Amino acid sequence: MVGPDDQIYPDLAGKLPGRGIYVTAARAPLEKAVAKRIFSRGAKRQVQVPDGLVDLVEAGLLRRVQDALAMARKAGQAVSGYEKVRAMLDREEARVLLQARDGSERGKGKLSTPQGGRWIGFLTMDELGLAFGRERVVHAAVAAGTLARRIVEEATRLQGIRHSEDGASAVQKDTKNA
Repeated sequence: MVGPDDQIYPDLAGKLPGRGIYVTAARAPLEKAVAKRIFSRGAKRQVQVPDGLVDLVEAGLLRRVQDALAMARKAGQAVSGYEKVRAMLDREEARVLLQARDGSERGKGKLSTPQGGRWIGFLTMDELGLAFGRERVVHAAVAAGTLARRIVEEATRLQGIRHSEDGASAVQKDTKNA
C-alpha cells in the first residue's frame, strides 16, 4: 500500500484504503521487488520503500498468527501443554496441531496431526508462548472453526516469508505420523 507520504506500508489485513500493490507472500519475490524497485512501477510514481521491509512483513505476519492464537485461546478453542493437547486430539476436537520447531523431537513424535486437520511446526517455543501468555509452549491445538482456518491461512503466509532451513513445508495436511 502506498501512503499519502509516498511510502510503502505493508497492508497485511488488506483493509487499508486506496490502491495496493500485491506481492506474493514469499521472501524471494518480495526481496526481488524491493531490489528492482517494482513498487514504483506498480504505483506508477516514485515511492519510498522502508529499510527492512521484508523483516517488517515477517514480524507483522507473526503478530497476526499470535493474535489469532490468542483469540482462539480466549474463546476456549485453543489449548497448550502436552496433556491438554493430547486430550483434545483424543476427543477429536482439534483441527490444528502446533508444535514448536525447537521442542523435543521425542515429545513431538508422540502426537499426530488431527484427521483432516493441519500441522504447523515452524514457530519457536517463545513465539507460541507469547500467543498463550506463557514463557514457552511446545504443543498447542486449535478446535475446528473460523479461527482455526484463519490461523492456518496466516501461518501459511508467514511460512512463505520465512527462510526454510531444509526446504520442507512446515504447514502440512494429514502427513505427520505418530
